[in-house]
Amino acid sequence: MSLWRRLTASRAQQEAEELQRDVRAEHVTAIAECAHGEVTSVSGTVRSITLRPKSQNPALEAEVYDGSGSVRVVWLGRRRIPGIDPGRRLTLHGRITCPGEDKTMFNPRVELKPSP
Repeated sequence: MSLWRRLTASRAQQEAEELQRDVRAEHVTAIAECAHGEVTSVSGTVRSITLRPKSQNPALEAEVYDGSGSVRVVWLGRRRIPGIDPGRRLTLHGRITCPGEDKTMFNPRVELKPSP
């Protein structure tokens, strides 16, 4: 990134570019490039975690961001997965579905990355 770009870019833009560099280095697919039905690997940072209410079937949901876009990750039958917290870097392996506008992965295989 050029000096001028670093000085004028917002913090969010700088973080997105940094995440994209990491994605390219790990040789995984950028979330923005994933297509419906594709089995793929993506890498990013957990932005948020949501637990479905107890009245429904238990499910843990997370939003993972890689600088190009986000994917909603749903683990059915889970209330918590140790190590998956907001801010954590991880790599997901699974099938992308696109119900409506949202990209979603159900029960992907997860690799936790070291915390910064």
